[in-house]
Amino acid sequence: MQFIPNSPLKNTMLKELEYHDINDLFSDIPQKIRVKNLHLPQGRSQQEVEEHMRLLAQQNKSFCEMPSFLGGGMKPHYIPAVVKSVISRSEFYTAYTPYQPETSQGFLQAIFEYQSLIAELAGMDVSNASLYDGATAVGEAALMCTRINKRKTFVIPSNISWEKKSILRNYTKGAGIRIKEVTYDKKTGTIDLESLKNTIDTDTAGFYLENPNFFGVFEDRVDEIHSILQKNQSMFVVGIDPLSLGICKSPGEYGADIVIGEGKNLGNSLDFGGSTLGIFACKNAFLRQIPGRIIGMTKDQQGKQAFCMTFQTREQHIRREKATSNICTNEGLCMLAAATYLSWLGSKGLHELGMINFKRGQDLEKKIIALPGFTKMFSGVHFNEFVIRCPDAKKTHNHLLRQGLQGGLLLQQWYPALMNCMLFGITELHSEESIERLIAHLKEAY
Repeated sequence: MQFIPNSPLKNTMLKELEYHDINDLFSDIPQKIRVKNLHLPQGRSQQEVEEHMRLLAQQNKSFCEMPSFLGGGMKPHYIPAVVKSVISRSEFYTAYTPYQPETSQGFLQAIFEYQSLIAELAGMDVSNASLYDGATAVGEAALMCTRINKRKTFVIPSNISWEKKSILRNYTKGAGIRIKEVTYDKKTGTIDLESLKNTIDTDTAGFYLENPNFFGVFEDRVDEIHSILQKNQSMFVVGIDPLSLGICKSPGEYGADIVIGEGKNLGNSLDFGGSTLGIFACKNAFLRQIPGRIIGMTKDQQGKQAFCMTFQTREQHIRREKATSNICTNEGLCMLAAATYLSWLGSKGLHELGMINFKRGQDLEKKIIALPGFTKMFSGVHFNEFVIRCPDAKKTHNHLLRQGLQGGLLLQQWYPALMNCMLFGITELHSEESIERLIAHLKEAY
């Protein structure tokens, strides 16, 4: 059979199909929904496209050229050379999941090691082989809670990312799950416990708590929150920044049933927003309801150590419509980067990195609020992100951009009560020079 397309071949195919024109292939598409003109530019040669893309790329600014103090979860972190060295190996270089039983033992072991590291970090019994990202992990956690206790309400804080809220509602709409929100304390930035008590009831499947939360503040009343949930037999889902666990308790130590999070900052570069890594771990009691798959250690016929797909209740396998998830990839390359990064850090390195991020967050906040007109928004203890109120957030934001700096995230659009507030973030990558530049230009803004 010929595989090079040409006119005679096209005509032969149309004749076999008993069609007269290539457009007849689309005759079942109603005219009213057909797009007549896509308004696309004329096609270009490969060389022309490369030149065009090169010109576009010149408009980009690297973190070194334009330091970013943008909060909201995604921040640059140092990635050691060993991470890129490992994930660049040809045996590993794919982001897709090895879900066939005969897959490489090396990659299966890498996933097993990743699961072990995440379970230990989160204080949980078991971790899956990862999900798409932290936002979809929230949706999967909500579905998992309702499968376990057969309830139809899932509760979240009002101060989580608007993107997570949107994805969560999309995940739960078809399942008929109601989403309720609890307010946050306007002074501390933490969960309002009275609001939580008034919202949680016997129909609550679970409650999602971020620690640190979207404002960067640590939730310091987690034991009381756990008690409230226990009284109503509701599940406790905790969202983490994994780097913060080097200096604070793991969620397992204060009663979490499910632990989720975004693993992007574990050895993965920002890459214009993707791809990302969804962390998902839980207690052993809920193993049968966890989404995705789990790799286990076993022995082969010769009695040697081996790794295998221990758990994979997916719709593509025996579970079909009873599957716990339709997750078809585990972001394998991102997972491998995270496992390599955590192995490189070790427990001591993770603690030191957590302390650096914590201290830099405190120091930067003090420097900013020392400026006239800039005030600390919340009294709660924060990690490496914090909210600052300034005289005019948009003016400040635009001034910093003109000076080659990216300031804090403008919050007013999604949180009207936080008018003229900015969410700043800082990591170990921010140099003293970039910090001094930020302070100097904030001072100039008014």
